[in-house]
Amino acid sequence: MASPFIWYELMTSDLDVAERFYKAVVGWNTEPFPSAQVRYIVAKAGDAGVGGMMTMPDDVAAMGTPPMWLGYIRSDDVDAKTAAIKAAGGTVYQEGTDIPDVGRFSVVTDPQGATFMLLAPKGPDGEPAAPMTPGHIGWNELMAADWQTAFDFYSTQFGWKKDQTFDMGEKGTYQIFNTGGNSVGGMYNKPKEVP
Repeated sequence: MASPFIWYELMTSDLDVAERFYKAVVGWNTEPFPSAQVRYIVAKAGDAGVGGMMTMPDDVAAMGTPPMWLGYIRSDDVDAKTAAIKAAGGTVYQEGTDIPDVGRFSVVTDPQGATFMLLAPKGPDGEPAAPMTPGHIGWNELMAADWQTAFDFYSTQFGWKKDQTFDMGEKGTYQIFNTGGNSVGGMYNKPKEVP
């Protein structure tokens, strides 16, 4: 199994600037998603879509949310998994909603407030890119208030397994996690100096 994250999305205050930036820095090709109700730019590595970019919705911006990248975690049943996350202490910002021709998604947080999305995509899966393929997301990282509690949550909800652990001295422990035997990310406690 490749990364449990199957799509990434940037919500930004200036979509034109973001599109130019990522094309120049990462080398992505971009194209508009034709059936979106709002302007949505698909970022591609070669011919493979890796994520999307959109202007932050007004209600999200009104909460003081800064521009951010969010990851979508695959779920076969978005509604059941959304309910399970809520029951485990997470927050639901958007209940399961259909995106025509794309799939069903929801927006949730873990119990410590890290936001992510669930997605049950429509249609056949594409072949995942090999790890560390240029232009594709190669690593997922979580700074948590308590990484051990966070790991327990993600392990219970998604079956993630512990991999190598690194001692970072005064900064604590860095825990790598894997899915299907592939290391796909890490977790650690947020440093005190980080707001």
